[in-house]
Amino acid sequence: MKVNEVQSLGNDIRAEIAKAVVGQDSTVELMLVALFAGGHILLEGPPGTAKTLLAHSFAQSVGLDFGRIQFTPDLMPADIIGANLFNFQTSSFSLTRGPIFTELLLADEINRTPPKTQAALLEAMQERQVTIDGESHQLGDRFMVVATQNPIEQQGVYPLPEAQLDRFLFKQTVDYPSAEEERKIIASHGAKKEAMEPSTWGIERKADPKTITAAMDAVKEVKLVDEVIDYISALIRATRENPELESGASPRAGAMLAGAARARAAVDGRDFVIPDDAKMLAAPLLRHRVILSPAAEINGRKVEEIVSGIIEAIEAPR
Repeated sequence: MKVNEVQSLGNDIRAEIAKAVVGQDSTVELMLVALFAGGHILLEGPPGTAKTLLAHSFAQSVGLDFGRIQFTPDLMPADIIGANLFNFQTSSFSLTRGPIFTELLLADEINRTPPKTQAALLEAMQERQVTIDGESHQLGDRFMVVATQNPIEQQGVYPLPEAQLDRFLFKQTVDYPSAEEERKIIASHGAKKEAMEPSTWGIERKADPKTITAAMDAVKEVKLVDEVIDYISALIRATRENPELESGASPRAGAMLAGAARARAAVDGRDFVIPDDAKMLAAPLLRHRVILSPAAEINGRKVEEIVSGIIEAIEAPR
């Protein structure tokens, strides 16, 4: 597959999602970039902003197997990855696979389950495999997690640890729609009485697993010149040198930003990365990887402000 075909595929997927989801263009673009770069995405926003519908519509349009886990306080790791259960008829253990054995997994309200259960996703997200009773089971190169969390309610939630946040390629803030978008939502969704499923909106598959794999291979061939590599390195290192940040981004963040920049270039129809690719993706890639210093917290500083300041302060190569 060539990059112009990746661009065309991305446009087709956008058009299908737009049948059900009004607006959220930047979120859809980040989901496409995450898919083609082999990454995961965390969507944070208030209830009713179509996070679940967006994930389901995305899975339907890209033609990947879809699985959903509703995270709750009583959920156990075995409920996610599965377990070996004893079969009395055969007098042997057999593997009962959990819902994680899919291609696109919606981890709904991921911060409502305890850290022990959240940690069940760590190996899957990083190595695309799970280990059950000492035996590894592969999930496939196309395995992708789309997680959601609600930033409003603070009772009964368990913030994701830094190690798990670092596994997400992007953290995207899903905000309320504009006045015009909200009018369109009311006009189109207000008349629907049935369940909000992608099939209700006539969303069609525009790809299949083979096509997605070909697109991911095409992204790997996108050129990344030394000047852009230096720019990405400068962005990452600046987060570690900022006095208002107690902890900066890891080296993994730099590698992920390079891969994401390649994917954005391909989605834009280019076989080379430009500095703007890295600059546009830097905020959603960095905002969940840095920690405010105590002094910055006392002064009421926000992570978004500091990250934006870092990005603007570093001059992009021409």
